[in-house]
Amino acid sequence: MAENIEAWWSRRQRSKGTLMPYEIGTYRGDWERYPVLIRQYHPELNHHITLTQIPPAAEVYLLWQCDTGHLFVATPEEQRSRPGRTRRRSSWCPECTALAVPKRSTAARPAATPDRPARQAARAPDGVFAGDAFVSPRAPRPASAAEARLRQLLAERLAVDLSVNAVKTSRPFFTHVEVWPDIVIPELRVAIEYDTVGRHGLEHVGKREETDRRKDRLLRAVGWEVVRIRCGKLHPLGPFDLTATNVSDRLIDRLLDTLRVIRGDLIVNAYLTPSIPSRRQTGPQVALHPPLTAD
Repeated sequence: MAENIEAWWSRRQRSKGTLMPYEIGTYRGDWERYPVLIRQYHPELNHHITLTQIPPAAEVYLLWQCDTGHLFVATPEEQRSRPGRTRRRSSWCPECTALAVPKRSTAARPAATPDRPARQAARAPDGVFAGDAFVSPRAPRPASAAEARLRQLLAERLAVDLSVNAVKTSRPFFTHVEVWPDIVIPELRVAIEYDTVGRHGLEHVGKREETDRRKDRLLRAVGWEVVRIRCGKLHPLGPFDLTATNVSDRLIDRLLDTLRVIRGDLIVNAYLTPSIPSRRQTGPQVALHPPLTAD
C-alpha cells in the first residue's frame, strides 16, 4: 500500500540501515525519458528527496505541480502511465485534464440493429493480405521534418520503393487491420520508426510505449521486422533499435548496417544505389547487445 514520502523514506532508511537508502542519481536513467515529470517534480515539496532517488515502482505518494500551478498527489506508476492515448499537455495533470475534456453524455448508446450494425475494424483493400505493404489513404502524413529528412537520406542510399505507407496485419490495431510505420521498406520487409517524446513530452512514453510494443508484435507476426530510431532519452524497445540525437549520414550508415544484420548483407547490398562507397558494402559492423548508441 502506498504511503506518504516521509513515512516511505523513513522505512527505507530502517530497512537498509543507512540515512541515504538511495543515492542521488540512482534512478536517473528511469526518469530521464519523462521530461514533463522532471519539470513537475520539486524536491522541496517532497521532503527534499530528489526524483532520481525514487524507484519508478515505489509505492509512495508524491506531490507534483503542473506547469499551470495545480498541485496533485500521485504515485510514480500513476504519473508515468497517465498520458494514455491523449496528446494534450494537460494529460500529465488530472486537474488540467478534467478542465480540458468536456463531459460526455450519459445517455445509453443505441444497440446494434440490422439498420445500425456494430462498429467493426476497418478493412484493408481487397486483394491485400496479411503481411502485404500497400498505400493506405488512412495513414497520417509524416509528422516531423526529421522524419522527412530520414526518408530522403534513405532514398539516396537504397533503391527501394518508399511510397507505400501501410502493412496489413492479421489482427486489428485499434480500429484498423493495418499499421502505419513511419517508413516502410517492402523489399526487405522492414518497418522503420522515428521516435521522439514530442513537443510536450507525451509521445512514446508511459502507456504509449506499450502501444509501440503491440504494434511491433503485430508486424513481426506477419513476417516483418522493426527498427526504431529512439531519440533523446528514449531507450530501445527491440533487438535492432538504434539510439540517436539527430538525423545524419552516420545514422544512415548505422541503419544500413542494421538492415544487413536483419536480412543479410548480400540482399541489402543488392539495393544500394551506385553512389554508395565500396567500403560500405563489406558487411555489418554492428553490436546488438547492448543496443547501438549514438556517437
